Amino acid sequence: MADAAPARRAKATVRDIAAATGVSIATVSRVLNDHANVAPATRDLVQRTVERLGAQAGAGADPEAQGAVYLRCPYTLTDYFGLIVSSIAESLEPHDRTLILDAGEISQAATVLPTLAGRSGVAGAIMILPPEPDEQLVALRAQGFPFVVVDPRGEVPRDIAAVSAAHLAGARSATHHLLAEGHRRIGVIAGPEEWLAARDRLAGHTSALADAGILPDRELVRSVEPTVRQGHQAAGELLDLPAAPTALVCFNDKTAIGAMAAAADRGLRVPTDLSVTGFDDIDLAQAASPMLTTVRQPLAEMGRMAVSLLIRLIDRRPVDALHVELATELVVRGSTGPRRAM
Repeated sequence: MADAAPARRAKATVRDIAAATGVSIATVSRVLNDHANVAPATRDLVQRTVERLGAQAGAGADPEAQGAVYLRCPYTLTDYFGLIVSSIAESLEPHDRTLILDAGEISQAATVLPTLAGRSGVAGAIMILPPEPDEQLVALRAQGFPFVVVDPRGEVPRDIAAVSAAHLAGARSATHHLLAEGHRRIGVIAGPEEWLAARDRLAGHTSALADAGILPDRELVRSVEPTVRQGHQAAGELLDLPAAPTALVCFNDKTAIGAMAAAADRGLRVPTDLSVTGFDDIDLAQAASPMLTTVRQPLAEMGRMAVSLLIRLIDRRPVDALHVELATELVVRGSTGPRRAM
């Protein structure tokens, strides 16, 4: 009886080559497709490993090797959102990843997450402040689909990658600054109560008050959508109280600008009669008169960190921490000053 023919060895995939060499799938793909921007030593390592193991050539060897990144940001791309999206797009360029952008407020009504894992040619996703319920994020993670959430709306499970700013610490620093200026009756224009960022920032404010031995007063808090118009309305309510606050801490720069307009409507001068702080440090903060004291979020770094995490998840490389919180910075400008003597 003749010996059975030896089984053919299966060709190694791009992922196999990446695992054997310790480099990313994208780098292996660039070598196989003879792209530039690969270090000579790395190119030589990959080519020698390909010769040793054999590999399916071309980008089609592994759908994730050149798959696109789906970026969901269902909001108008101005200021805050635009800065993060731009950073993500720029950070993806060295990774040879096509960007599929899903943006605009009309997109909030679209059903995206349940079908995302099955989309052809999509290797992973980044979602900025996703409006979908947490259950959809958990279901998507259960399918093994790589994605990162930037500035999550609510608490996300520990096994879901997320990037955010240090909201509590940032808000705490703003209130500490006002307390140091002598303010004791401080109004709060908070964000939507269901938002994690809003809850954390309010907690930071309360913590700073506790450090000064001041009890929080619910009469001095208004929770609103983070717009100029809503900030103007909320500030008006606070400034019309019988015992009006001498300072306002606002959820973001837009609500702070609205608050400054409400002060002007009542003949109040900023900061002589009223101090105002914002959060984000978008261009609007420096266009205000006086320029706005605010908490700077590292928006560009949030985008870069999201890309770094996602590429590691796509390549199945180890990730040191799935939840990353980036430091904020208080930027003191002209909208805050000492409490006026009564």
